[in-house]
Amino acid sequence: MELFPHPALVRPYSRVKLKNILMASTDKRISKMKAYKYADRLIDLAQKSYPAVSGDAIQVDEVRYYARQLIALTRKKEEVIKRMESIAQRLPEYILYCSFPGIGKQTAAQLMGELGDISRFDNANQLNAFVGIDIRRYQSGTYLGQDHINKRGNPIARKLLYFTVGNMIRQQHANSNHIVDYYYRLKEKRPHPKLNKVAMVACMNKTLKCLLSMIKHHEKYHYRYTDSMVPVKV
Repeated sequence: MELFPHPALVRPYSRVKLKNILMASTDKRISKMKAYKYADRLIDLAQKSYPAVSGDAIQVDEVRYYARQLIALTRKKEEVIKRMESIAQRLPEYILYCSFPGIGKQTAAQLMGELGDISRFDNANQLNAFVGIDIRRYQSGTYLGQDHINKRGNPIARKLLYFTVGNMIRQQHANSNHIVDYYYRLKEKRPHPKLNKVAMVACMNKTLKCLLSMIKHHEKYHYRYTDSMVPVKV
């Protein structure tokens, strides 16, 4: 967007020239094949677009400005993440988090930052309440409402856990993971299979239980980890 915020800026260039500009302008090394792919995409979009302003309009300069701002913020974010990882690596819990399939270095640092020292919690219910995935039930007389999660805890930690469980499911072929096994058991449960969001929240709950047990017992993740607070020795 910074280089070509308007189709009129694309049209004068050939496919090869666009490829060379893209390869020279990016911080990350991209292959010629990928650069050609982006060049073809730019040419296609330039041909199909019908801009409301000319190539020298003030709005084009605004697009360039916001593109530069976005690039700067993205770089700043990457720097902050690297600092987070560097700080997290000094803590003994870091290697335990990273041993869990689906939790990478960045996610481990983020979870540690949001959850803090989870060994301060006496049980998984307290940790669930801190995150905000404890169950809220409404009952009045004979009426029993549908269960919902509380959502009064840490919303960022909740999002991270949801992302983490999704990552585990996406990477299920790389490593065995009992959280993924549990997810599919819930989805295939008969006669009432669970909806995706319900199954995801249940897996978030189980992930927190497992992490709490691992941290309290200073044990890395193992596929045979039980659902109780005592890890299985092999």
